[in-house]
Amino acid sequence: MAVFRTVRQGEENVNQIVLTGMVLSTMPVGEYDRRVVILTKEHGKISAFAKGSRRPNSPLVGAVNPFSFGEFTVYEGRTSYTIQSVVISNYFAELREDMIGAYYGFYFLEFADYYTKEFNDEREMLKLLYQTLRALINPHIPNQLIRYIFELKALTINGQAPQVFQCITCGDKDRPTVFSASKGGLVCSECSGGVIDGMILNNSTLYSMQYIESSSIEKLYTFNVTEKVLAELGKVMERLMEVYVGKKFKSLEILETLL
Repeated sequence: MAVFRTVRQGEENVNQIVLTGMVLSTMPVGEYDRRVVILTKEHGKISAFAKGSRRPNSPLVGAVNPFSFGEFTVYEGRTSYTIQSVVISNYFAELREDMIGAYYGFYFLEFADYYTKEFNDEREMLKLLYQTLRALINPHIPNQLIRYIFELKALTINGQAPQVFQCITCGDKDRPTVFSASKGGLVCSECSGGVIDGMILNNSTLYSMQYIESSSIEKLYTFNVTEKVLAELGKVMERLMEVYVGKKFKSLEILETLL
């Protein structure tokens, strides 16, 4: 829950709020200020001004960069927020030393920025983003797998998860199935007559998708897959992203030129 305090600024009262969140993006405003987009636990996605944060001696200079996670004390004005102070608990500094990992991270931030809303309950998305960045600095999990897990879990959180446990049309769990992104999941052999994008999935691929959709966020990044399954997951997620998201992300386009 947000912590509210009333303080006096000049001649008017303003609300001071403490929010827990992560910086998604930042852009310069004027000569010394920044506009910062933060995904918060309490208010969803917000925009706030970090006044003077581009001055070398500003206490905010290193605290309002992308990936920074912590507590942000802000003044809530009539039309905008202003950051007063920040206590950062994780900068994810390791990503600044790994170009490929950093661009994967920027993609996840950009995706979250596009996918979340102000005053919406985005606690699960914030948790997913945090755990995903932690996974990125774990050398034992391939970055591509982290990407596919993140994308599928984000769709799940948003209520767009494909049906991967039974036929989406009749509910059968026993007949052979194909996966159709356009239909929204598995379609059994009796119902697949009109399916034009059906994919026969490897059992391990299907199990991985079931695990991602049903597991808690804390347990997501605890498994690995073969190259064959990873490639198949990539094809599935590419199609799902086309159907449900339909946006080109700049950070992903840059990343693909580096790989």
